[in-house]
Amino acid sequence: MDEKNMEQPSMASTPQDDEVKATSVEETSAPIMDVAEVVASIEETPAPTMDLGDEAPSAGDEPHHEEEVQHPPAPDAPPSRFKRGDLAEGVITSSTPTAVTVDFGEGAIGVIPGRELERMTRQSLEELTEGKKITVYVVNPHSHEGTIILSVNRAIEELDWQRAETFHKSQDPYEANVAGYNKGGLIVRFGRLRGFIPQSQISDDRKRLLENGEGTVEDRYAKMVNEPIVVKVMEVDRSRNRLILSERTAARERRERRKESLIEELTVGQIIANGRVVSLEDFGAFVDVGGAEGLVHLTEISWKHVTHPKEALKIGQTVKVEVISVDRERRRIGLSIKRQEADPWDDVATTYQVGDLVKATVTKMTKFGAFARLVDAEDIEGLIHISELSDKRVMHPKEVVKEGEQLDLRVVKIDVKNRRLGLSLKRVNSPEWLDRDLQRYMSGQ
Repeated sequence: MDEKNMEQPSMASTPQDDEVKATSVEETSAPIMDVAEVVASIEETPAPTMDLGDEAPSAGDEPHHEEEVQHPPAPDAPPSRFKRGDLAEGVITSSTPTAVTVDFGEGAIGVIPGRELERMTRQSLEELTEGKKITVYVVNPHSHEGTIILSVNRAIEELDWQRAETFHKSQDPYEANVAGYNKGGLIVRFGRLRGFIPQSQISDDRKRLLENGEGTVEDRYAKMVNEPIVVKVMEVDRSRNRLILSERTAARERRERRKESLIEELTVGQIIANGRVVSLEDFGAFVDVGGAEGLVHLTEISWKHVTHPKEALKIGQTVKVEVISVDRERRRIGLSIKRQEADPWDDVATTYQVGDLVKATVTKMTKFGAFARLVDAEDIEGLIHISELSDKRVMHPKEVVKEGEQLDLRVVKIDVKNRRLGLSLKRVNSPEWLDRDLQRYMSGQ
């Protein structure tokens, strides 16, 4: 069936579907609707004749067989031990292109009619050999001809529904491949059934690919066809032919299990070379370290002053991190990026002294002073306190300096332990430092 133009929901699968094939891009491509429409498509019950282009596709692929039309039994027909919809196991006693006979014992004989055989693939037909045990679906326990009408395809579909219900109850993960997509989300084959993953239930990683990948959104969906996927069965509604799946739930639980395992394995000081940035928040960046996420706090991203992680990192970027804390009780992992880089304060401690003149560029201003980055040590920022801007009373640094301005400043404080550098503008020409400045000038410093 064309995945793009699913006009009528149906139960059974076409013969071509006996061998599950991934739906092609031409068959399934359609404009992608927004999340609100997808949610509506899950919550609303579609009418049997509604166009399903914007809704979750039906789980089956083919209308009910014409053999299901109820016929009154023959007047003298003996009672049957089967009823419509039963699954029964029997043995094939004969197999021809026009009919396959199945013996259930105790004189009960059923027939798979030629109309169904015509719709089956060659491989499926070759499996219907004499003497083979087979499970069939009872279409009609006593037709007008007095025979039991059977269906192999309906039996397979019925077993798939039962299997889906089992997965729904157990909440075990189901592994498959992406078979196609429509404007509402992804389609995954569940045997003969078609499971639907709404956009809201796609994993965060896959959503990021859809939002930030190359090409159109439809191109990004198309690239996912045939990719492996792990899902959980969230809804089984046979009356509406609905089988709703969630990759997001499965991914979250898998990540939590992996995190529990990692927390037991990780040690403080451990280096992870291939961490992957998965999200950026105001307070830091979350990095995937092999199935679990740890936090790189804003202060642990860089030795430079960073006001937001986006100034230094991008989602999807590979980074080298060091494990700096493991809280097994609260299940939290603390990471650092900057500790894998040389500490510029080591140079500050050996290069600069209180009283030195330095060049620095004003980076930002606050009501208590201005920050300036050293020209010869760009990773180091010092604070020009508002009291060190001028001999006159200053209400705000903008009265004296401006952002981007390069200044000659005097080093008035070096606190390596707390990584603080005090600078002064008003003391650049202070008499207390004239002798020292003259000596350094004479020595060429």
